[in-house]
Amino acid sequence: MALLHVHFPSPALGIAASMEVILPDPQPEIASDPNRKLPTLLLLHGLSDDHSAWVRRTSIERYAAGRNIAILMPAVNRSFYTDMEYGAAYWTFVSEELPATARSYFPLSDKREDNFVAGLSMGGYGAFKLALTHPDRYAAAASLSGALDIVARAAHFTKDYRNIFGEQADQLEGSKHDVFHLASQAVASGAPMPSLFQACGTEDYLYADNQRFLGHARELGLPLAYEEEAGAHNWAYWDMKISRVLDWLPAAGK
Repeated sequence: MALLHVHFPSPALGIAASMEVILPDPQPEIASDPNRKLPTLLLLHGLSDDHSAWVRRTSIERYAAGRNIAILMPAVNRSFYTDMEYGAAYWTFVSEELPATARSYFPLSDKREDNFVAGLSMGGYGAFKLALTHPDRYAAAASLSGALDIVARAAHFTKDYRNIFGEQADQLEGSKHDVFHLASQAVASGAPMPSLFQACGTEDYLYADNQRFLGHARELGLPLAYEEEAGAHNWAYWDMKISRVLDWLPAAGK
């Protein structure tokens, strides 16, 4: 398999963007058939991390070995995967520009059944935000220790929220940034729902937020697998659970 450090121009951000990319070893049947494309996992980082965090802090490269899947790990700053009021258009970047750019560089599938998204903390929020905003694009999404209740987090990240949401920072409930609202909207649309995986350690400071989303998802009847065990908001927990996520992904990612 290959680990690539990719730096590329991003018109959406107005800067040179960065991502880590894991690709499986070349397979003759794919190399000889231009119509064969790789399933893809978009793997998102947390608030204080960057594109290198998953590779540096977990064994994601080893866990991906032997699986026919590409893994994209982009950098999005402290953006909460949002087009920032005072900053760059990171939602446009990660939801629109990045998938198209990556598919222009690598043989990646654009089929819904071949596309998955996962993340930790802020990235867990981003993963569910992407999948519930665009259930037509993602077959599965996983949140590890996700900052899923963005309304409840407002008091903890006042400066970040003002930079990201501007005057809307106090009006997030029921908005396009609220994954509780997005979940309700997605179900009401009647569209096929992505399979969801949610995990959070019982000692994590985001445990209560995760419990609230879990209850909401169950009320809506979302296809959500939930796991919890002793664990805190740290890399030991996320390293363990990302291996579990790779095992859980639909068969197209194996």
